Amino acid sequence: MDAAALQHILDEVFDQALVHHGYTGYLRDYEVIVHATADPRTGVEPAYLRYLFRHCVEAGCESSVLPETWRISLDDRLIGHEPDAGLDGYVWGVRWHALYPGAKVLPESEAARRWARAVGVDFHEVRIETSAQRLTLLFSDLQVSEVPTGYAPFTTG
Repeated sequence: MDAAALQHILDEVFDQALVHHGYTGYLRDYEVIVHATADPRTGVEPAYLRYLFRHCVEAGCESSVLPETWRISLDDRLIGHEPDAGLDGYVWGVRWHALYPGAKVLPESEAARRWARAVGVDFHEVRIETSAQRLTLLFSDLQVSEVPTGYAPFTTG
């Protein structure tokens, strides 16, 4: 898969809801689960999509929430779905992050070139930014599939 095709696939989830990410149960591939929706007038039904980053040799995650916001968001009552009225801070309990500004292929990745030389297949580096986290993934292939509502990531392959 070339960088342009990969970027096109990633552009499809711009501003959708990231509801889960992490290594699969067998710990080789990294999955990102997105709840994709469209304006109801389009007739496009909402769907849960699994972006499976295959042969993921590196995965990094860091907060994009500013330190000032973290400072006022440490209260455990903010991890519930409906925090107490009047409580200020980032509400972690919404259980999703907006995929904004979105995902971007890093085509000049030295790490991807190094892994490609070492393993003998193409590798790609992608930065995925949400309203609360930045992910960096280094992988060789991407597969996208629909998963059912209630999909449990660690029970399937």
